[in-house]
Amino acid sequence: MKRVLIYLHTLLRKNDCIVVATSGGPDSMCLLHLLCELKQELNLKLIVAHVNHNLREASKMEASFVQKVCEENNLIYEYLEIKDYGQENIEQAARLKRYNFFDELVHTYHAKYLMTAHHGDDLMETILMRLTRGSSLKGYAGFKKEYEKDNYKVVRPLITQTKQEIIEYMDNLGLKYFIDESNFSDKYTRNRYRKNILPFLKQEDPQVHHKYLKFSEELISVNNFLETYISNLIKDISDEAGLKIDKLKELDNFLLRKVIEYTLNAIYINDLFLVNDKHTDLIIGMIRKGKSNSSITLPNNYQALKSYNYYKIEKINKEAAYEYILEDEVILPNQKAIRKVSQKEDKSNNTIRLNSKDITLPIKIRTRKNGDRMLVKNLNGTKKIKNIFIDEKIPIAKRGEIPIVTDSNNTILWLPGVKKSKFDVETSGIYDIILSYEEE
Repeated sequence: MKRVLIYLHTLLRKNDCIVVATSGGPDSMCLLHLLCELKQELNLKLIVAHVNHNLREASKMEASFVQKVCEENNLIYEYLEIKDYGQENIEQAARLKRYNFFDELVHTYHAKYLMTAHHGDDLMETILMRLTRGSSLKGYAGFKKEYEKDNYKVVRPLITQTKQEIIEYMDNLGLKYFIDESNFSDKYTRNRYRKNILPFLKQEDPQVHHKYLKFSEELISVNNFLETYISNLIKDISDEAGLKIDKLKELDNFLLRKVIEYTLNAIYINDLFLVNDKHTDLIIGMIRKGKSNSSITLPNNYQALKSYNYYKIEKINKEAAYEYILEDEVILPNQKAIRKVSQKEDKSNNTIRLNSKDITLPIKIRTRKNGDRMLVKNLNGTKKIKNIFIDEKIPIAKRGEIPIVTDSNNTILWLPGVKKSKFDVETSGIYDIILSYEEE
């Protein structure tokens, strides 16, 4: 561990505050032990963050063990117990909850570092898995030894060590740790790489983990160079609405792929395991094809959107469906309002005039439903709301924000800001209701 201690000595300064992710396993207990070795000399403030995932019987014993170590070494112990994972993938949900907890602690204690116990074997496994399933250049690099996040730095001091070296170090010193029995199960992909592939590579070269670290650092350097180039390119082919499709189509396949990977990396940052080259291929296909409006669902409730001449990635709007009865005014989720007004000169699609004898009161305002159709003004017959949006070139991302105004029989009267129905009365006609669609 001499190499790790030298690195920590070089990195740390007196009075530094560090949040240490500590599971109770050999890796995290080794990292905690090394930091405790430096604690008095540098007057370090160590915040030990332990997460009980509630997935194994030993979880409570591990939590008690870590807490006891903290008490013995005068360390601050912070504990999170995950009781509900919702409907999400457990592994992804656990990671998100874990790192949100760490992030909160860093900001609460104004820590300079978050340290995790990822080691050289972890890096090898990550690289091999991503090579197998497909990823971006950044993804193939695995993970960094250190990187900036908000106002602190995430550091993995043990990245130069193997799991065996860590266990031997702990055993030689007689230091206690827990072994997670799930690490031996072939149910998990990472375990299969750990059990079947890493031993072969280490037999070929016992120091192979250093080769993988060098490979990772080389890819990171190349990726940094490319990202600078792509970042400047994106500035030239985009505006506030997104990246311009016609400009993207002019790029050769390599540059287009790198641009798409750049936009994905910007969203997923340290969750690159969630996206792979299949997502990139789907997005490139969407851009190259002639369809004006299309979308691709991405992990974590995101979508890639092609809307006429623009491409972008954004969060999927999952607002709950609503239905309001209009009396005098309704404030909508899109921060606009529909109001009854006594008079209005406006003749645009932001205003409609109605005769209460032509409709069935009360007037309702709701979200769009599948199959919605409207009797469009000055048009014979009905037209699908979806087709109206297409004809009016309403971006996909904006369509869910547009309210539907109906009477009590669910007859659609108006698409505020977009189109009016045959029930709209001219200013010279007879009407007793004027509705205005305006900013709140």
